[in-house]
Amino acid sequence: QVQLVESGGGLVQAGGSLRLSCAASANIDSINTMCWYRQAPGEQRELVATTTSGALRNYAYNVKGRFTISRDNAKNTVYLQMNSLKPEDTAVYYCYAHRLAHYWGQGTQVTVSS
Repeated sequence: QVQLVESGGGLVQAGGSLRLSCAASANIDSINTMCWYRQAPGEQRELVATTTSGALRNYAYNVKGRFTISRDNAKNTVYLQMNSLKPEDTAVYYCYAHRLAHYWGQGTQVTVSS
């Protein structure tokens, strides 16, 4: 069982930055894949960024160059640094982990005003 707790969301103006954190209850060394997803009102949940235990990182085309995913194994935390935010980045952001099963956090709201 893995519990994930997101934090760091909030209201920011377009062009601003936020850093989201996802604290895991388990040693993330044992978790191969951790991701950030987001879901805007009326939209499907979409994959934003992925990190693996092998330090591979992948990004959605619409955030590449603006968002950076990283993991701190010592703190069992995964981060999403979001720069140059746009109003279309407004969504609830969810942390996801896969270790024999699928685990989701409760989500954190990010609102970008124009």
